[in-house]
Amino acid sequence: MKDTAIEQLVARCPLVGDLIALRPVTWFNPAATTTAEGLTDTGLARRDVEQATQRLARFAPYLRLAFPETLASNGIIESAVEPLPVLQRTLDQRYGRALNGRLLLKKDSHLPISGSIKARGGIYEVLAHAEKLALEAGLLRESDDYSRLFTDSFRRFFSQYRIAVGSTGNLGMSIGIMSARLGFGVSVHMSADAREWKKQRLREHGVNVVEYEQDYGVAVEQGRKQAAGDPRCFFIDDENSKTLFLGYSVAGGRLKQQFDEAGIQVDEQHPLFVYLPCGVGGGPGGVAFGLKLAFGDHVHCIFAEPTHSPCMLLGVYTGLHDRIAVQDIGIDNKTAADGLAVGRPSGFVGRAMARLISGFYTLDDQEMYDLLGLLNRDQHIQLEPSALAGMAGPWRVAAATDWLRRQSLDPQTMGNATHLVWATGGGMVPPEEMAKYLSAAGI
Repeated sequence: MKDTAIEQLVARCPLVGDLIALRPVTWFNPAATTTAEGLTDTGLARRDVEQATQRLARFAPYLRLAFPETLASNGIIESAVEPLPVLQRTLDQRYGRALNGRLLLKKDSHLPISGSIKARGGIYEVLAHAEKLALEAGLLRESDDYSRLFTDSFRRFFSQYRIAVGSTGNLGMSIGIMSARLGFGVSVHMSADAREWKKQRLREHGVNVVEYEQDYGVAVEQGRKQAAGDPRCFFIDDENSKTLFLGYSVAGGRLKQQFDEAGIQVDEQHPLFVYLPCGVGGGPGGVAFGLKLAFGDHVHCIFAEPTHSPCMLLGVYTGLHDRIAVQDIGIDNKTAADGLAVGRPSGFVGRAMARLISGFYTLDDQEMYDLLGLLNRDQHIQLEPSALAGMAGPWRVAAATDWLRRQSLDPQTMGNATHLVWATGGGMVPPEEMAKYLSAAGI
């Protein structure tokens, strides 16, 4: 954008000036509405999520065989919820404010197979595509025991087809590992900010890794272009895929079941706040959609982004969605949170979820590193930097007294609140890489 256009944008949308200055910001969405009204924007319904849940159940017998690490969960890819009482006291001191309610961690960072939230959407889309091919070829029926896919004959069948994706790292990991295990030829187009260990891990699984010196947007564009010339190649589009979105959304119903089993109430007097790191938007958008279906108006979803890559906040706040990128306003899109290093948001997610996301905030890389170090010290849990983006959120909400008052959330109600930070990755980070992360923490 030209300087005059940026000046006009800042005049219309003053918060953009703070984004350009790389100042951490918190913005609560004035367009947020009731769940019933907001869900009409998505073009999706509860039935779509139920079908995704059923598909994952059909594949569970296959996953038990193909990935023995899923045996304990009987082939279901799910993560634990863990309380963080020691860290909560530490962060009360750090932020100078006592957090009402309890602080919990959703450990998608430790999901089996690929160790990140992308094990939900990425793996689901690969399985959906594989099922479609096998059903159309008459090799499979939905009533079959899907463990039969774990055979050489099915691997030979899938080897006739290819899958491609553009990724900053974690989505490529989940799609690459799953596709290769089924027998597909798979190419992952990875941006410059992708971690070297992730590229190496993919190569170890027989995945073709295509590297670019540019960022995520270029990797996606090139991957899409190459796949378009091959009729047997299926491109998984993180920016626009409703299938990916639905894979993530299954998490909402599963979390409700976990809360029910743990006796955690979510209702008008016991609100739930969920803090989701956001890159292009598919993962947090899909999870938030599922959470809204599961908990309705009693869950408030907050998206967290790096100061150098606030693409979804920029898109939703200005109303321009995917018609604006952070680079257009002079932000470099360079962050240690590689999974969040995205310049242009998903237009589909931004428009679908614009009235269901309660708020957004940004934080700098050093804050993520510090939180990473404190979590390791206090709770002995190790995550990658991007997974800590949500950890500052509860205290941003606690400080937003005007917004809480407008939501009729008084101190007594907030005392009953559950604050759930969604940890998006880090369970498979090599020890030497984790040591580097921890050394960057200023604690």
